[in-house]
Amino acid sequence: MAAAGNWAFPDALQPRPEETSFDLAAALDAVVLVRAEIPGDAFTASILGTERAGNGVVIREDGLVLTIGYLITEAESIWLTTNRGTVVQGHALAYDQATGFGLIMPLGKLGVQPLARGAASSAQPGDGVIVIGQGGRAHSLRAKIIARREFAGYWEYVLDEALFSAPAHPQWGGAALIGEDGRLLGIGSLLVQESVGGKVVDGNMFVPIDLLAPILNEMLATGRPAQPPRAWLGIYATEMEGHVVIGGLAPGGPAERAGVQLGDLVLEAGGEKVASLISLFRRVWSLGPAGTEVALTLSRRGASSTARIRSADRNDFLKKPRLH
Repeated sequence: MAAAGNWAFPDALQPRPEETSFDLAAALDAVVLVRAEIPGDAFTASILGTERAGNGVVIREDGLVLTIGYLITEAESIWLTTNRGTVVQGHALAYDQATGFGLIMPLGKLGVQPLARGAASSAQPGDGVIVIGQGGRAHSLRAKIIARREFAGYWEYVLDEALFSAPAHPQWGGAALIGEDGRLLGIGSLLVQESVGGKVVDGNMFVPIDLLAPILNEMLATGRPAQPPRAWLGIYATEMEGHVVIGGLAPGGPAERAGVQLGDLVLEAGGEKVASLISLFRRVWSLGPAGTEVALTLSRRGASSTARIRSADRNDFLKKPRLH
């Protein structure tokens, strides 16, 4: 995501207190800066980097911070900074691979009030929203919901219904999406391009806040949801001309060990044809949890073959957070 800097949105794009029905200042202060340092030998270091910066949202009176998990996965140290300049060390409490949510527990007092959670299910295209990044009103953007739809990420990730807004916020990671009532609707994940009215516009994808309630207690108790971990193949796939193509492989991951190669076309998973990332990932997960054998029918230079992949738990490849 874009790095923090000395910048501001034009005043016309910023939310204004007189135009909101809630305490805008309190909502802005609930968003904190998240900085994380990751060891150079971490599994995700080569993809996500070793110095990560983004946002987080205080969601409870005890200071619990909700963010997007890729900011804090394998973090060696985390620092939280409020709009008032308070700096507190944090602990990576949990990361849910299925939703993408991450939780940080501050190891000191942040001194800000939590942001109340709303209902993302009520958000509709055309609704006015505010995208808040740490840094107050200058780093907050008036936007609109432009879509609600399923989303698939190349890293073996699917949301049944993600929220998309425009214009795009340049510091999207962990940013707060709030509705006209000032309640939290989602957590920023990606910069995307969406078709709106026949034009392609830059926007942001948000993980809906509704996905948090069913897993929050278990994440707090154990660091992960209660359900068995999903089967993970260690592939980075893309869609190209109606085919699913292997564009990358996690080093030492299940697919690489099974002989899958860059450029392979995935024709079938578990005996069923697949033509999209969503159909591939959902078929793999339907076969069973981590540890299940997954048969992929591949096409390589015109010849078909079957790779039998013993799936794994992605979390087993990640460095675990240390207690301070």
